[in-house]
Amino acid sequence: MELGLIGLGKMGGNMRERLRRAGHTVVGFDHNPDVRDVESVEDLVAALPSPKVVWVMVPAGDPTRETVRALKGLLDEGDVVIDGGNSRWTDDLVHGELLAENGIGFVDCGVSGGVWGLENGYALMAGGSPDDIAKVQPVFDALKPEGEFGWVHAGKVGAGHFSKMVHNGIEYALMQSYAEGFELLSKVDMVDNVTEVFRSWREGTVIRSWLLDLLVAALDDDDKLAGIRGYAEDSGEGRWTVEAAIENAVPMHAIASSLFARFASRQDDSPAMKAVAAMRNQFGGHAVRTDAPATSADAAGTPPTTGDTTGGTPAQSPAAQAAGSGSGTAPAES
Repeated sequence: MELGLIGLGKMGGNMRERLRRAGHTVVGFDHNPDVRDVESVEDLVAALPSPKVVWVMVPAGDPTRETVRALKGLLDEGDVVIDGGNSRWTDDLVHGELLAENGIGFVDCGVSGGVWGLENGYALMAGGSPDDIAKVQPVFDALKPEGEFGWVHAGKVGAGHFSKMVHNGIEYALMQSYAEGFELLSKVDMVDNVTEVFRSWREGTVIRSWLLDLLVAALDDDDKLAGIRGYAEDSGEGRWTVEAAIENAVPMHAIASSLFARFASRQDDSPAMKAVAAMRNQFGGHAVRTDAPATSADAAGTPPTTGDTTGGTPAQSPAAQAAGSGSGTAPAES
């Protein structure tokens, strides 16, 4: 079949190539003139036969909203727009209603596979009416991995991106679990080869996964990950997953914790932990670290020495001493 593809970045460009390898005709547009096939979205629509199918693969938010609005004015009744980006499912509801005003179908499709999708195929989670899904089924068949699984008609409009959102939330938690295991294995003076331990888990264990394979590949390049700063962004879908859990009163301990861990990774010096250290010092005189370099004793986990702490005599303020003196008992360690 013939379709238009708007957005030819890392994912979109590889999707165009995979579709062409499967025998489909793809007309691509991108703001980068080096990769596009036509000069404008208008040219792309004009080059397609009716009923037209246009796949949108641009960043979520305003870029997608603007593209959908533009397509509403260019397409006709019976045409279909597919949003394959990482849009929030609530945007899908708006876009579905907007396009329906002109009789244009809308399918939202969560896509997973990253840069490996060209060769391995993409996992596809689609939302939309059965009629609209049927019109674009050949595209899904070409993009999905070989075999029985890899794509699903998840439900009505919005269901595809909602499913992908939860998928990404689970991904956050899985990565955080592997990461914490890596840190513990590296910390103890027990395990000689952390990389080989992870490699051994790739076969026959209940925690084997593609993410584990990718972590081993990264450790093969740098077994201490010394060249990587411990800073992790979030795409937004982890936040949306936690927000949906709150709205629906669904306990989501692991995913929420993994999201907050990413926030913590962006702090060179946590304000919250400064407050914890200050309170411990005030109620119990527990030592706090200053900006001075840590000593070898600090690194070994022994109590810090004077000069880089306010250890020794409790550095409590008069107000703190007065506040704590009324109980007659010392505050408990925390």
